Amino acid sequence: MADRYDIRLPALKIRQGEQAIYAFGVDGKRIHDFTTVSRVHRDDTELQGYQRPEVLSHIRAIRRYLESDGAMLPNAVVLAFDERVTFEPSATRSDLDYVTPGELVIPVDESLPDDQKPAWLVDGQQRSAAIRDADLAEFAVAAVGFIAHGEAEQRSQFILVNNTKPLPKGLIHELLPDTQGHLPTAYAKKQLPARVLAALNFGSRADGQPFATRIATPTMANGYIKDNSVLKMIENSLYDGALYQYRDPIDGTGDVDQMLLHLNYFWTVVAVTFPEAWDLPPTKSRLTHGAGIQAMGYVMDQLTDGVPAAELPGLNLEKKIESLRAHCAWTSGTWDFGPEQARRWNGIQNTPNDVRLLTSHLLRALR
Repeated sequence: MADRYDIRLPALKIRQGEQAIYAFGVDGKRIHDFTTVSRVHRDDTELQGYQRPEVLSHIRAIRRYLESDGAMLPNAVVLAFDERVTFEPSATRSDLDYVTPGELVIPVDESLPDDQKPAWLVDGQQRSAAIRDADLAEFAVAAVGFIAHGEAEQRSQFILVNNTKPLPKGLIHELLPDTQGHLPTAYAKKQLPARVLAALNFGSRADGQPFATRIATPTMANGYIKDNSVLKMIENSLYDGALYQYRDPIDGTGDVDQMLLHLNYFWTVVAVTFPEAWDLPPTKSRLTHGAGIQAMGYVMDQLTDGVPAAELPGLNLEKKIESLRAHCAWTSGTWDFGPEQARRWNGIQNTPNDVRLLTSHLLRALR
């Protein structure tokens, strides 16, 4: 029969404004008794978890260090507790009014699956895995915990904690749509575009949604269009293009459903006009390349700015996009950008200069 018991750890409750964190020490070998590492994945179209996959080479390197003489890990791991974890203040009082000594009480139920444990590892995944695997009887680590109210708050803290580290951009883009709470300005600005991107990617090809399953993300490994390319296209249009009409410039919210209708209509026309180029990865097609996605996004803005999604069928976009065919070299041939500016089809790179060059070429062709 599985055991149920409490782990009681001496801790300091530290008040930070209206929030509180708990500083404590714990045997790293025991962290996985009550903590889960929630790796990012999707159930159908819903995002679950928020951690990046373990980096095995990094874990092995930390483990070798831990098994050497004089090993020390001074950086604290960060844990997000749910409300089953409680803090019991001690009778002893601190001279500092924002510090309260006491004990954290963490319930352990060995019958529970990992995803139902009372704590999530927000930062320190590789370190905790290395301690778990190391040939050591115990290894105490410093830890900082906070009690989170739901997974959205955990994701927000995960992004904030990792803000100064080289966190993969694709992981951030997937986490942002369902994240709540304060975010750095750069991330807050990308939250609405990230929501639109996720809705585009996790739609249905059967329903004629051109981006569905084609955008490469941590949970869509078979996608071939870079998520950052689509994100830039959406951002450009949201702040200075056709999608601006669906956005509230005061609070930054937007009508995602209307944005999806607008984007899906335009890009379906593009996909139908250039079917071969649309079905090929960026190495074989400049249409699905970062430069092509952004440049065609500017074409969308030029042709549809200020026109509601419901009125797009009246613009005869099919004929206008068809008129670009003679001027495009998405998969073969040469781009004719003017005197002494010919480029092989794959000579266009995802740089600001080349994006401007391709955009100007396409807009001139429309005129």
